[in-house]
Amino acid sequence: MVSSVLDSTPPRFSAEDAARIAAELFGLRGSVSDLGSERDQAFLLDDGRAGAVIKISNSGEDAAMLDLEEAAIAHVAAVEPDLPVARPLAPRATFDGHHVRLFELGRGRKGGPELGDTAVSEIAAVHARLCLALRSFFHPAAGRELLWNPHATPRLRPLLDAVAEPDRRELVARALDRFEERVLPEWARLRGQVVHGDFNLDNLLLDEQGAVVAILDFGDCCHTALAGDFAIAVASLLRGRPLEDAFRVARIALDGFTSRLSLEPLELELLGDLVAARLAAIVTISAWRTRRFPENAGYIEAWDEDSWRLLELFDQLAPEEVAHELGARRRPGTGRELAQRRNDALGALLTPLTYARPVHAVRAEGVWIYEPEGRLLDAYNNVPVVGHCHPRVTEAIVRQTRLGATNARYLAEPLIELAERLLATFPPAAALDTVLLVNSGSEANDLAWRLAAGVSGHDGALVTENAYHGVTAATTNLSPEDWSQARPARVARIPPPGSGADLAAALDAALAELDGSLAATFLDGSLMSDGIYTPEASELRLVVERTHAAGGVYVADEVQAGHGRLGPELWSFARHGIAPDVVTLGKPMGNGYPVAAVVTRRELAERFPYAGRTFSTFGGNPVAASAALAVLDVLRDERLPERAAAVGKRLRESVSGLGKPDIVEVRGSGLLAGVQLSSGELAARVAEELRDQGILVGLTGKREDVLKIRPPLVFTDQHGELLVSALSLVLG
Repeated sequence: MVSSVLDSTPPRFSAEDAARIAAELFGLRGSVSDLGSERDQAFLLDDGRAGAVIKISNSGEDAAMLDLEEAAIAHVAAVEPDLPVARPLAPRATFDGHHVRLFELGRGRKGGPELGDTAVSEIAAVHARLCLALRSFFHPAAGRELLWNPHATPRLRPLLDAVAEPDRRELVARALDRFEERVLPEWARLRGQVVHGDFNLDNLLLDEQGAVVAILDFGDCCHTALAGDFAIAVASLLRGRPLEDAFRVARIALDGFTSRLSLEPLELELLGDLVAARLAAIVTISAWRTRRFPENAGYIEAWDEDSWRLLELFDQLAPEEVAHELGARRRPGTGRELAQRRNDALGALLTPLTYARPVHAVRAEGVWIYEPEGRLLDAYNNVPVVGHCHPRVTEAIVRQTRLGATNARYLAEPLIELAERLLATFPPAAALDTVLLVNSGSEANDLAWRLAAGVSGHDGALVTENAYHGVTAATTNLSPEDWSQARPARVARIPPPGSGADLAAALDAALAELDGSLAATFLDGSLMSDGIYTPEASELRLVVERTHAAGGVYVADEVQAGHGRLGPELWSFARHGIAPDVVTLGKPMGNGYPVAAVVTRRELAERFPYAGRTFSTFGGNPVAASAALAVLDVLRDERLPERAAAVGKRLRESVSGLGKPDIVEVRGSGLLAGVQLSSGELAARVAEELRDQGILVGLTGKREDVLKIRPPLVFTDQHGELLVSALSLVLG
C-alpha cells in the first residue's frame, strides 16, 4: 500500500475561485487561467503588470514540505543569485484548509524535442549549477517519503497492477529488477544531497534561443542521489525524439552537466539504470493515478507514450551497453581478444607485447598495476616516477584541463613557473639558464642534437655501446640498442663508464674515428640500456673534457636517470660535479603525461640557427606544465629521492645476499638495480616467471642478460621484500 501526497485528491478550484483567493489573500486582481498540475493546482494571474503564479497545495501536503521548498529556493537565491529560480512573492497563506503561495511569473516558453544540441547542453549546465548551489543545503524535511524519489523505485511494484497491458507490465518489472540488482546495492556509495527533484522541461521556461530563464516548482525537492536527479533531467530531454537520436542527445546533456559538475565512474555506470527507473516511475505512477483521478488523465498521461518508447529502447540493450552509451567505460574484454584486436589494427608497426602472458592493465595505483583478475607489483615502469595515478598529479591535470590548454606562443603561468622551477633545481656551477619544453624524451634529444650540430658546425656523435636516446630519425642514429644491420655514419661508440673498460683509450679511438667532426656526446646517466652501470666521477669528467677539447657539446640525458631515480640528488650528473652543456628530461617529468624539456645555457641557445624560432604546438602547454609542476612538488614534499635511494640500497643488498650462483653481479644506485644473470636465456625465463608470480621487471644490456628493476619511487622495503622473495623462488 502506497501512502503519499500522490494518494490525496488534488484541489479542485476554478479559475474564478483562484481569482477570488488572490484578491482576498494577496490583494491582487486580474484575469486568471489554469496552468494544470499533477497533485496541486497552479494558476496564471495576469494583473497587467509583472503577473504571478498562484499555487494551491494539495490538502495532504505537510507544511514542513513547503518549508523545505521555500528554504531551498531562498538558499539557491543566496548562493547562486544568477540562477533564475522562481521566488515566492509573499508569505504563504491558507484558504479552506489548503496552503496557498504566490510565485514570480517567469517570462518564457516551454521546450521540447525541437531543442538543439546547444540548448540541451546549456540546460544541463544550468542543472549542474543548481545542484552545486544546493549541495551545501539541508533541511529536516529533506528525507521525505516521495514516490518520485529515485530511491523509492522498488516501491513501484505494488502499483504494477495498474498497468493494464501484460507486456508493458513485464517491461516495467524488468526495469525494477535492474534497479534492484545494480543500483540498490550501490546506493550508499552514490553521492547524495538535496536536489530539485524534478528538473524537467515542464518546470523550465526558456528564451527563443533555448536558454533557461526560469526554474519552476521545487515541489519534489528531496535528498537523493545526485546521479538520480540528473537522470530525471535526461529522461525529460529525450522525450519526443527519434530513438536513434536518444543516446546522442543524452551524451550532449552529459557534456553540459559535467562541464560544471563531474560525475564519478560509478554514477556513469548506473546512469542508464537510473534513467530507466525514472521512465518506469512515469508510466507506473501515471497508470495508478489515472485510475484514481480519471478527470486529470490528460495532464497525468502527457509523458506516457514517449516514456514507453524510451523504456523499450533501454530494455533492448544489456546494462553494460547502456552504461557505455552514456559515458561509462566498457568492461574489459579478455586478454586474448584485446591481443588479437591489437595485432589486427597495430601489429604491423608496433613493438610486440612484453611477456608471453601480456599484461592486461585496466588501472594502476602507486606501485600496482591491476588486471581484470589480480594485480602486479610494478618494478619496471619509471615513467610514473611518483607512483601510478598520484592524486596530486592527476588533480593538477584535471584542474588545468578545465581551465584550458593553449600553446607556448601565449602567456601562461604554468609554463613559465615550470621553467623557473627546473632551473632552480640545477647546480649553480652548471650555469644552466634556458629551458625549452617539448613533448617527449625523444623530441628533447632530437632538439639537443640539432642544437649541438648547429652550434658546433659538426656532424659527428659519440654515444655508449648500447645506448638508447629516442625514436626520431636523428635519435635512432644515436641509439645503438635499436640499430639494424646498417650502422649509421658519423656515430662512434665508447664502452659504458663504470664497466671497467679502458675509457681513455676508447675515447682516443672514437674521436680519431670521427676525425675532428664531433658535434655532441650523449650520455644517459643511468647507462640503462648498456646494462646499468655506476660511473666514477673521474670517468665522466674525462668524457666531458675530451668532448669539449674536440669542439663538441656534452649532453646529459636525464630522461631515465633524472627526477631522483639515482638519488638522493634530483639529477644524476649533479652527484659527479660535472657541468653539462645541455640536459634533456623526459619520461618521468609528467608522471605519464607527455612533457619533456631541453635545458641549456643562453650563450649556446643564442648561437643556435633556429634560436627564437623553435616551437612545439603542445610543448609546454599548461596542462603538461601543471603535471610536471605537481611531480616536482611530490618529489619534494614526500622526499622521494632520499627515501628511494635508501630503499634501493637495501634492495640491491638483499638481492646480492641471495647467494644464487646464477647472479653474476648486482649494479645500480638510487632506486635502480641491474641484476646480471649468467645468460640472456636465463634472464628471459626469470622475467617471465616473475611476471607469473605477480612481479614486473624488464631486461637490458647488450645480451639482455640483466634484469632491469626501476620501480616508481614510492616503492618501499615491503615491496622490495616481495620482489626478492619471488626472485629467490624463481632462481631456486
